[in-house]
Amino acid sequence: MRDDLVGYLLNALDQPEARRIETALADPHEGPALHRDLEALRSALGVLDRDRETLPAPPGLAARTLAFVAAQSAGRPLPVPRAFSTNADEAGGGPRAWLDRAIIAAIAMAACVLLAPLLLDAVSDARARRAERNLQQASLALQGYAESHRVFPTPPDSGPLSRAGLYAPTLVSEQRLVADDGTLLVPGTAIDRQGGFRIPSLDEVEAAVGTPRFEEMVRLMGGDYGYTLGHRDASGALKPNANLRRVHQPLMADAPDDSCQKSTNHPGGLHLILYEDGHIERVREENLHRDDHLYKNHAGKTAAGVDADDAVIGDSHHQP
Repeated sequence: MRDDLVGYLLNALDQPEARRIETALADPHEGPALHRDLEALRSALGVLDRDRETLPAPPGLAARTLAFVAAQSAGRPLPVPRAFSTNADEAGGGPRAWLDRAIIAAIAMAACVLLAPLLLDAVSDARARRAERNLQQASLALQGYAESHRVFPTPPDSGPLSRAGLYAPTLVSEQRLVADDGTLLVPGTAIDRQGGFRIPSLDEVEAAVGTPRFEEMVRLMGGDYGYTLGHRDASGALKPNANLRRVHQPLMADAPDDSCQKSTNHPGGLHLILYEDGHIERVREENLHRDDHLYKNHAGKTAAGVDADDAVIGDSHHQP
């Protein structure tokens, strides 16, 4: 909860998350401590308000500036700008007042230079933590499905519904995920900013087959996350996604971009990967394919693995 307070102050949270913070602030037990943390953060960010202030111009500044330019053009002696006059009344506070304002402005600028990267890092980390919580919620839904069906959601072997993202409508249809609560979104992505994201049910996806909206539906139904494409046996048959609780077998991850080399969900090259046993790891782009390519099989294709240990994460529309 405290990790989201900076995002709350900077209006970087979406509406459900902001409401969660406001509900916690109103809680008689949790609220007082959160209010103290919020005020401490607001006080620390207060120094940035100075940089947004507009200093009032001295009276007659425009007229004196025009006279200064005219005198310079005519080659006459330049009048002394009143802002630098030794007469404090005429200078609107005197040179000392302007010096004080200049010092304040310099301090504010220095604070921005020093604090801005820290604030950006704090906002990025808060968003990553929210995404991680969302992915953990999806993991619980997948584990519950596997306990009931003995396997994770698996798309058909072939046909238009054979898509990686079909896991999402499957979980929604069994009421293991809420269609429009944002669980499958990463804060700040294009889908998240657009708003109105909703996972269709299996019936809706099946009814859309052959219609103009089908491809758009399957492109978006998995949200910002990719899902395992499974593997095919020696005969080429797609095998069910067994729940072997393997520590190093990816089940979900940030969806790949069009290059299928990385994801652009997070700034700084961060990738979240959910493994079969339910744990989540944060992996940087430079380490993403160190042991095995996350988004391509051993044949170099974004398709089902060539054996049981060949894990491949596909985007929602990818076919095994």
